[in-house]
Amino acid sequence: MGIRKFTKRRTRLVLLGAAVTLLVVAGTQWRAAIRRGRSVPDEPFRIAGNLYYVGATGVTAFLLTGPEGHVLIDGGFPETAPLIMASIAELGFDIADVDVLLNSHAHSDHAGGLRTLQEASGAELWVSEGDADVMVAGGAGDTSLGLPLRVLNFLGMSRFPAPRVDHQFSDGDTIRLGPLLLTAHVTAGHTRGCTSWSFPVHDGGRKLLAVNVCSLTLFPFVSLVEPETYPGIRADFERSFETLRNLPADLFLASHSSWFGLSRKRRQRAAAENPAEPFIDREGYLAFIDRAEARFREVLAEQR
Repeated sequence: MGIRKFTKRRTRLVLLGAAVTLLVVAGTQWRAAIRRGRSVPDEPFRIAGNLYYVGATGVTAFLLTGPEGHVLIDGGFPETAPLIMASIAELGFDIADVDVLLNSHAHSDHAGGLRTLQEASGAELWVSEGDADVMVAGGAGDTSLGLPLRVLNFLGMSRFPAPRVDHQFSDGDTIRLGPLLLTAHVTAGHTRGCTSWSFPVHDGGRKLLAVNVCSLTLFPFVSLVEPETYPGIRADFERSFETLRNLPADLFLASHSSWFGLSRKRRQRAAAENPAEPFIDREGYLAFIDRAEARFREVLAEQR
């Protein structure tokens, strides 16, 4: 009897070990594919007024310039940081004039390059209260992930170089640098502190409100019902949909370029009378929120 129990236990351990190995291999290949596709250099350009695109082809970064210093939103993967700095230089600006670093959320594809950018610029980094602990831990301990990704996180596969967090903010706080004014909208769910940023951009005689959407993506195996992946995740998503819909967005931006059609709009701007016109896209902004909420409702109904 004792031999049978030992054999069964050993079999379970072997199967568990094999499952973990497969998860690690699959996770490594998956992340490598993502990084290859989202860390390709992209041509920097002016979107409107003093707002510029300086990100890669998949993960975005935006530069907002001002007479008293510049603001940079997001840092991409660790390997994206040099691309961002090269794009800033190509546009005729100096990384040393970036005084404020902002982040959408504490995942390696958006926060991975922040430490390098911080060291190069000397800028101060502002991070939401909900994401600050994960940020200073370099991505460790992210409780917003579904179980398989949480295992990979525990094994160190979604970590990034931890930057110095200089300031923490909460929902509705504003950050000012000379005439530049940005408002933080904590649109949690994807992470506890996922932050969408809104800020005015003056393009010619027009004042446009730019909104950079953090993320409304549901990770695989995230639970929206008890026990929730983290307490309050369902309510956070609900509030995020409402918050974003209530913002009078003119310029639609996001942490991933495909979400707001960056490639298509770049092509359109070449033929537009005003190059900013393709990015003035409230209809696309609302449609993006609608699609994300529809997916959320679908998952919620399945889990119930």
